[in-house]
Amino acid sequence: MRLRKSSPSLYSLKMYNFFIYGAIAIFSSFFPLYLQEVGMDKIEIGSLMAIGPFVSVFANPFWGYMSDRTQNIRRTLFLMMAGTLLLLQAVFLVSTYTMIYMSMVLFFFFQSPLFAQTNSMILSYIEGTGRKFGSFRLWGSLGWALIAAASGSVIDYFGTSSIAAVFSVLLLAAAGAAAALPPLRSAPDTPPVSLRGFGRIINNGYFMSFIILGVLVSTPNAMNSAFVSLYITELGGSKSMVGFSVFMSSIFEVIVFLMFDRWLKRKMTVLTACLALVSLLFALRWQLMAAASSPLDVVLVQALHCITFGGYFYVGTQLTMLFIPAEYRSSGQALYTLTWSGISGIVAGFAGGWLFQSFGGEMMYKAGVMLALLGAAGFGVMWYMLYKYGYRPPLAEKKQVPQNGI
Repeated sequence: MRLRKSSPSLYSLKMYNFFIYGAIAIFSSFFPLYLQEVGMDKIEIGSLMAIGPFVSVFANPFWGYMSDRTQNIRRTLFLMMAGTLLLLQAVFLVSTYTMIYMSMVLFFFFQSPLFAQTNSMILSYIEGTGRKFGSFRLWGSLGWALIAAASGSVIDYFGTSSIAAVFSVLLLAAAGAAAALPPLRSAPDTPPVSLRGFGRIINNGYFMSFIILGVLVSTPNAMNSAFVSLYITELGGSKSMVGFSVFMSSIFEVIVFLMFDRWLKRKMTVLTACLALVSLLFALRWQLMAAASSPLDVVLVQALHCITFGGYFYVGTQLTMLFIPAEYRSSGQALYTLTWSGISGIVAGFAGGWLFQSFGGEMMYKAGVMLALLGAAGFGVMWYMLYKYGYRPPLAEKKQVPQNGI
């Protein structure tokens, strides 16, 4: 895809990121509290939150394929936002567990791939412009942090039932910003996307190893995302404190993205080494969370989210670009999203809920330490293999030419 020259459109792209990330922050941070208030225990909450990652396993590849096939990612995002908005209303209107589960399945089919397709849209709009991914993605971090912090007091005052109204307003604002963007047109030399091509992405050994290791590292992060609000309230914190913890977890991502944009080299060996280091920092973060004794401790530890998840997200997005050719980028980003909102989220929902319910939050976070260490070891092995043997892209095997950027 290529962008028709239009500098003012870049501001709308920033605003779109600000509002879409802010909307998802409200839902992911406060919805577990709503479920707890309507009578669900942690295992039930975990199983319900696992629906999203389970659905995303199918929804991300589906929407990624549709976006690649139609070469109209903006229209795809409009469809996804419309479905998300309509189905959210159903989630808060139904009154039985069965109806909540059914509504959530449909809701997550539209909502869960939003981040992956948003990343692809950013990359498509800035391609060939000299702009950096981080300078646009940081607006998502700002939206996540500032909107969550501001909404914490609102939800504390009006109750968790106000989540639907706040989310809806933010999603409509995101849609308005996306509507102000100019259309993207397909490049004339872009080949048509086929299911065969999509399947060949899966046959990329290095990329799929990256996906599997990402599941190990991301599972504890998904546990934290699903249950940190409950962890804070159990330690005596308020909904305002939950909002502040979200603020602390995201506000410093702005600095991280700017630093990565400026100094991080787009080489496979460098990026893989960064993932190994980030995995070690994840292990440290979960150890500190396990040792937390007050809501303030949790809020302070959440500041490490900027360098852990922020670093993993940024580096993983760049590494996916090196592993996957441009014509399959949306599909590749969709598969990459499985590492932090798909399979890992399913495991986190069920295993995290069971661990939290049966043994407490401390044991849940200690399990996260072990998974993060395993991921760090795996990325270390991958770095060694790339450093010693280089990388040959499977989609260009006939040419037998090593890819640049090793």
